Amino acid sequence: MRKIKPLALAVLLVGMLGCSTKEPALKVYSLDIAPVNTVQNSKYKSKSIKVTYPQGIKNKISQKMHFSYSSVDRGTYQNSEWSNNMSKLLQGTFIEALDESRLFKVVLSDTSTAREDYRLESSIFALEHMVRGTESDAIVSIQFNLVSVQTGGIVKNKRFTYKEGTPTTDAKGYVTATNTAISKLSRDLVAWLR
Repeated sequence: MRKIKPLALAVLLVGMLGCSTKEPALKVYSLDIAPVNTVQNSKYKSKSIKVTYPQGIKNKISQKMHFSYSSVDRGTYQNSEWSNNMSKLLQGTFIEALDESRLFKVVLSDTSTAREDYRLESSIFALEHMVRGTESDAIVSIQFNLVSVQTGGIVKNKRFTYKEGTPTTDAKGYVTATNTAISKLSRDLVAWLR
């Protein structure tokens, strides 16, 4: 009976050591955009705006990074992801860009209970890494609606679409190109709202 315990312990330890495999480390990325310029004169200087949570139109928006090799062959990176749900990252980026621009008196998140004069709604049509042969691009397509809270009507709307070449065909290259595209989008959004 005494010989069975050490033998069982040895088998258990060998089994545990044999089962431990090294998984590739999960790489976590975030959006890192260039600052936008401050707007000197704006018709919205005394107004407030609430930036709503961006909605996904075609694909589920999450922390996962999406790629495609054709219009029907899609997947997600297994060892790379965004630091938060991409809708949350985009919302924060849009709030930051509008706040830096000083286009509005105050920029609010949709969780704020404060009343706003305008609401900025956004719909994500595409946010993916598109690889076609040797061509590799970050695709970003987002539509915005500026809504007057007083009338409930759309003041204006526009869809921004960017196709930015990636320096490499991996997730890191996709992130670099996505940051470039979102930087351009932030500047264009401020210019459009102006």
